[in-house]
Amino acid sequence: MLANATVADVLRPYAKKYAVLYDIFLIIGGSLLIAIFAQLAVGWPVPITGQTFAVLMLGALLGSRRGTLCIVTYITEGAIGLPVFAHGRAGPAVLISSTGGYLIGFIVAAYTVGLLAEKGWDRRCGTTILAMLLGNLVIYTFGLVWLSLLMGRSKTVLEVGLYPFIVGDILKTILAAILLPAGWKLLSHSKQNLSHFC
Repeated sequence: MLANATVADVLRPYAKKYAVLYDIFLIIGGSLLIAIFAQLAVGWPVPITGQTFAVLMLGALLGSRRGTLCIVTYITEGAIGLPVFAHGRAGPAVLISSTGGYLIGFIVAAYTVGLLAEKGWDRRCGTTILAMLLGNLVIYTFGLVWLSLLMGRSKTVLEVGLYPFIVGDILKTILAAILLPAGWKLLSHSKQNLSHFC
């Protein structure tokens, strides 16, 4: 199994023209997946959604560059008017609304988790948990700083932008810690099985 590789790197075609198409497909497909997870939304003004799980998993699976491009593509889709943000919202106004900081945080979080995945952090349960926690910390930092600029009072900011998400993010982190290492084991077994036929 390749060192410093993500799952997407292992499955990437060798031929350059197919590899480029593969990368484009992953970036656009990933952005659409985030849009779907964004519609699993409850609450206001900062809804609880499946976005963070999709963002962090895509960062880990695609790596720092493709993961970052995936999030930038998603935000661009929403900014130009496609209804991809939570509750089907769209337009540049969303980027300066209460959720704007979280959206920008997604970019940095995907890059961070992708970089850690490239260093092999997604191959073991313990390091996967750490990577996901760091990714969440990045998202919260951007989101809460932006919320505090809009709302002012720190207690209200935490009640709106942090506390409602903690339990869900713990569950998403546990799920990622199960899925990512299991995916690597599956890939490893598949490679070994294929080598018997070569």
